[in-house]
Amino acid sequence: MQVFKFGGASVKDVASLRNVSLVLSQYAKEPTIVVVSAMGKITNKLEALVNAYFYKEGDVIGVLQEIKDFHTSILDGLFSSKTAAIYDEIENVFVELLWALEDEPSFSYDYHYDQIVSQGEVLSTKIVSAFLKEKDFPNKWLDARDVIQTDNSYREGRVNYELSQKLTESTLLPLLKQYPLVITQGFIGGTSENFTTTLGREGSDYTAALLAYFCNANKVVIWKDVPGVLNADPKYFKNTKKIAELSYHDAIELTYFGVSVIHPKTIKPIQNKNIPLYVKSFIKPEEPGTLIKDGDKRNTIPSYIFKTDQILLSIQPKDFSFIAEDNLSAIFNLFSKYQVKVNMMQNSAISFSVCTDYDKHKVDPLIEELQGQFKVLYNTGVQLMTIRNYDQDTVTKLSADKIVLIEQRSRQTMQMVMKEE
Repeated sequence: MQVFKFGGASVKDVASLRNVSLVLSQYAKEPTIVVVSAMGKITNKLEALVNAYFYKEGDVIGVLQEIKDFHTSILDGLFSSKTAAIYDEIENVFVELLWALEDEPSFSYDYHYDQIVSQGEVLSTKIVSAFLKEKDFPNKWLDARDVIQTDNSYREGRVNYELSQKLTESTLLPLLKQYPLVITQGFIGGTSENFTTTLGREGSDYTAALLAYFCNANKVVIWKDVPGVLNADPKYFKNTKKIAELSYHDAIELTYFGVSVIHPKTIKPIQNKNIPLYVKSFIKPEEPGTLIKDGDKRNTIPSYIFKTDQILLSIQPKDFSFIAEDNLSAIFNLFSKYQVKVNMMQNSAISFSVCTDYDKHKVDPLIEELQGQFKVLYNTGVQLMTIRNYDQDTVTKLSADKIVLIEQRSRQTMQMVMKEE
């Protein structure tokens, strides 16, 4: 048994969906769980919908209609008859979304985010399942929330491994004995109160790894629009290199620092059961891609991870006391409260510097509360460059014409927070 994961780029339009069916026809020769993300950039659209609803930042009905029109156009390109049952299924999802949006927000932003944004995966998997049936691929659609159980940490659901394992054995494994393909959603889980949670942005990889863990799969394949794990993002760097093989250790280091091709939480479940992970191209599926597995061989290819839209915070005690355990504890408690993740940190005697993604709805209230206890200075619009297996010539080249605000080095990794001169 194997687990395939198809991301948003692999199901972004009609041609891509037809390609998914081709990949499955060639490579799903054994029982396969197919984990699918929301289509294209629909997650971004749904996030805009949540902001329009919760923060009144836009036209709720207008954004919802854009999302509906996109999915309708996909249906029209895939199905010859507009009376196909899938049209009614998709319409029902949008009717329920509209009902939810008609009421004023009554819970936290994160709660409403999960109930709304999760529908991107529901929509995509319903369409994929129906299309595969149309192409004579027997399959069963499964609601991932019936298997992946979490606590109530909305937007960062913590998985209940024991309960999810039991639900997998009672719900998912019997389906794999009846159907060659089970189609389910990435990114989402459910709570004991039947509310929806999400597992973190881009969390579909994590879902695939969890299901592989619970089912004792023999492998996981993540299908991407790149030939494998590259040493840099081709959007920012020319002449990138594919890394043919990575150990679990090197893979988790790269994902921790922000390699976008794999979600950071993906490695733990598969490493725990020694399940190999392949990152392959859905454009050229015959190519070997990148293999991630147990091993001591260290990757020596330099890797460059570039993050934009960062903010650098400098936090200082107002009373000129040291940045010690009590102050650090207070600071980290506030970062946890606002779910702000640290990309880089450094401290001196009386200053603690943190670089993080700038999400104004999280970072602005964090800064406001920090200012109650600390003096807070910050730089917005900065960039974070992380280099694994660095050398000084590369560092000099990449920091040319930049103002380096802060840097730190270990034997293998260097990070620099920079801004344009």
